[in-house]
Amino acid sequence: MLYLDNAATTPVRPEVLEAMTPYLTRWFGNPSSRHTVGEAAADALDDARRRVARVLGMRAGDVVFTSGGTEADNLAVKGIALAALEHHGARHVITTPIEHEAVLESARFLQRFHGFAITLLDVDEHGRVSPDVLAAALRSPSDEGGTAVVSIGYANNEVGTVQDAAALAAVAHERRAPLHLDAVQAAGWLTLSAAELGYDAISLAGHKIGAPKGTGVLAVRGRVPLEPVLHGGGQERGRRSGTENVAGAVGFATALELAETERAQAAARVSAIRDRFVARVLGAVPSAALTGDPVHRLPGTASFTFAGTSGEAVLLELERRGVVSSSGSACAAGSDEPSHVLVAMGVDPEIARTAVRFTFPHSLSEPLDAVADAVAASVIAVSGTGGTRAP
Repeated sequence: MLYLDNAATTPVRPEVLEAMTPYLTRWFGNPSSRHTVGEAAADALDDARRRVARVLGMRAGDVVFTSGGTEADNLAVKGIALAALEHHGARHVITTPIEHEAVLESARFLQRFHGFAITLLDVDEHGRVSPDVLAAALRSPSDEGGTAVVSIGYANNEVGTVQDAAALAAVAHERRAPLHLDAVQAAGWLTLSAAELGYDAISLAGHKIGAPKGTGVLAVRGRVPLEPVLHGGGQERGRRSGTENVAGAVGFATALELAETERAQAAARVSAIRDRFVARVLGAVPSAALTGDPVHRLPGTASFTFAGTSGEAVLLELERRGVVSSSGSACAAGSDEPSHVLVAMGVDPEIARTAVRFTFPHSLSEPLDAVADAVAASVIAVSGTGGTRAP
C-alpha cells in the first residue's frame, strides 16, 4: 500500500520517538515541580522552546506549545483579537474563505459572542490573495472597530496554493494590523523565517512533520498582546494553561529541526516528481483538471477534479489498486458538502465533489508513474456510472 495522504498526517519519525522516550520514562516529571525529576523535565522543555525559536528566527519566549494546529489557530485568532479588543477596541477580523475550519470557526466565534465583524477576502481561481485586496479591507486600529488580526493560510491544506506571505505582511503592517500565518502545511516545504516572511504569529502542527499527534506550536512576537483561551495554572507564561507535554515538545522540536535541515533538498526532489506525476495524469485523463496555483504551490501536493466521477468513488478504486489518498481536508472527511476551498475558488459545486488530493512525503524519491496509471484506471472504472464501478 502506498500512502499519499501526508497532508492529513505523517508517521512519527524514529529519531523523534528516540528523542521523546526519556521524557516518557525516566524524566517524566511535571516541569513545574521543584525536584530533580521535574527540573529535568523543565530543562528539556526550555531546550525544546529554544530549538523551535531558532528555526523560526524568533525568541524562545515567543514560543507557546499547544496540542496541535487547531489549538494554535484558535489561540492566535481568538487570543490576538480579544487582546486587541481590550486594548484599543478593535473588533474586525480579516481572513479568507479558503482557510482551515480552525481559523474560520474561530472568527465566527468572535462574531457570535463578541460582536466582531469578519471580512473574507476574495481569492483568485488558483486560491491566491492579492495584497491590494487585503489593503482595501484593512481598517485602521485608530478607528472604532479597527482590524484586530489578519489570519491567512501560508499554504492551503487542500490544493497546496502558497501565498505571498511577505507581501501580505507588509500591507497589514502599513495599517498596524498583526498578521497570523497558519503554516501547518508549510513546515518542511517552505521557509518559516520570521525575518523573511514578516508575520507576527505562526501556527504549526507536529503530526504533519513526523512528530506525534497532539503536538503543536503558536509562536507570537512579544510585542503582540495575546489573551489566553485556556485558563488555569498559568503555564506557558500565562498564555496556555495546562501541564506541559514535555515529551511532545521535545518530539516537536526534533521533527521541526529535521524538516528544516532537509527542506531545500526535499522540496526540489519532490517538486520534480510531482510535476512529472501531474503531467502524466493530465495526459492520461481527459476529464482531469489541476486545482490550485500551477506555480505557487507546495512541492508535495497535487490535487485534481475529475468531471463525471465521484471523488469518493475514485478514492475507493485507488485503494483497491494499492494507493491511499484523500478527497481534501481530513477534517471534512465524510461530509456530503463540496469543498469550501474549491467553491470559493469558483469551481462548480458538482465538479468540486469530484476532487482527489495526493500529498507526498518528504522522503519521496521515485517517480509515481504507476500511481498516475492507477488514477487513469480508477477514473475509467467510475466514469459515467453515477460514481460506482463500471460493470
